[in-house]
Amino acid sequence: MDGLALFRLDTALIAALIIVAVDVYIFGALRGVLQHTSRPVRITGHTVHWTIMAAAIAAAAWYYVADPLNFYSITREWLVGIFATVYLSKITALGVLLLDDVRRFVLRIRKKLLPARVASSGVPMPRSEFLNKTAIIAASVPLTALTMGIISGAHDYRIVRRNIYLPNLPKAFDGLRIGQISDIHAGTLFHRTAVQGGVDLLMAEKPDLIFFTGDLVNYYSREIQPYISLFGRLRAPLGVFSITGNHDYGDYVWWPSDEAKQENFQLLQAAHREMGYRLLLNENQMIQVGTEPLAILGTENWSLRRRQKYGDVAKALQGAGDTDLRLLLSHDPTYWDTVVRKQYPMIDITFSGHTHGYQCGVEVGGFRWSPAQYHYRQWADLYQEGQQHIYVNRGFGCIGYPGRLGMAPELTVLTLRAGYPPQA
Repeated sequence: MDGLALFRLDTALIAALIIVAVDVYIFGALRGVLQHTSRPVRITGHTVHWTIMAAAIAAAAWYYVADPLNFYSITREWLVGIFATVYLSKITALGVLLLDDVRRFVLRIRKKLLPARVASSGVPMPRSEFLNKTAIIAASVPLTALTMGIISGAHDYRIVRRNIYLPNLPKAFDGLRIGQISDIHAGTLFHRTAVQGGVDLLMAEKPDLIFFTGDLVNYYSREIQPYISLFGRLRAPLGVFSITGNHDYGDYVWWPSDEAKQENFQLLQAAHREMGYRLLLNENQMIQVGTEPLAILGTENWSLRRRQKYGDVAKALQGAGDTDLRLLLSHDPTYWDTVVRKQYPMIDITFSGHTHGYQCGVEVGGFRWSPAQYHYRQWADLYQEGQQHIYVNRGFGCIGYPGRLGMAPELTVLTLRAGYPPQA
């Protein structure tokens, strides 16, 4: 057995031990809740509990040992999402139980150290039935929410409309409508009719241009094949332009050779062409809007926190004609702060995705919160620094967890406006 195989086996064993420890601990609460129910109900409850544990252990073994080359990437993605949902809920219950066990432990120690000051009935302090029920209810809250996030949140597509004001915008571009879609992640899509509804939603906006800002797939180019005709329906009078995201290069899976990895990337590029997208790999496309030229620049992925540094704005600018408006498609928004704003002030607007808004958060009125904000300075919606803007799309699909909580999948329509924004 080689080192990698041994590592995978050890990881699977550690995962199994953690699963067993959580389920044994939670079982005490479950048994307490079911103790006054009928025998068939108790047997059913116990059987379901241990069956889920066995399934989780089997899934961990398969994930780490039986599919080491990640050939079944879609199945793996769903296994992670489902069991992460279940065990996050169980860990919530465990937290409630653990707090009470700590309390009872402290009381026991106090009783031994200060017997005269602590009243005692001489009866042990068992965990109460009320607390057992509280733990089960606490577990049901994230379980219900995360399940609904998969069933309905993953396809609850929303149109986000924003105006971008540019003081020196030529008249020909005033009112130009740009549709943006990002992070399709075809490997996690599971409801074709709903996905088609999302595509139709954007087309109903009648944008003049459409930008796709990367992450067409999760791991393999083959994931997009069942959806080629569907996403190929995206059309705009001035064209559909696209770039690659960090997941599109096959960097997160094992390949038998460099040739196999390169072939996968070539197939991905072919998929863009088949859908009618103009894929920009560190290059530009000049288009004419009325009498004015417009430069659309597209860079490959560049990530501040990852090894991927494929993006190159300098290359994308080569051959771009003289224009008063330059639009950049760049998947990871960290590129904007790190490179674009510092070195390329001539770029007016950058279009990004990547963050997904972490697929969870709260957005009420003007208030927005998500764990994504602790990782990214620009994580969702429109930002401006000086005369430059960036729009970060919340993403169309999902990765990891196959659902969304309070962070709806997004289709964007950005309208360019000449002048300054109206005063609030």
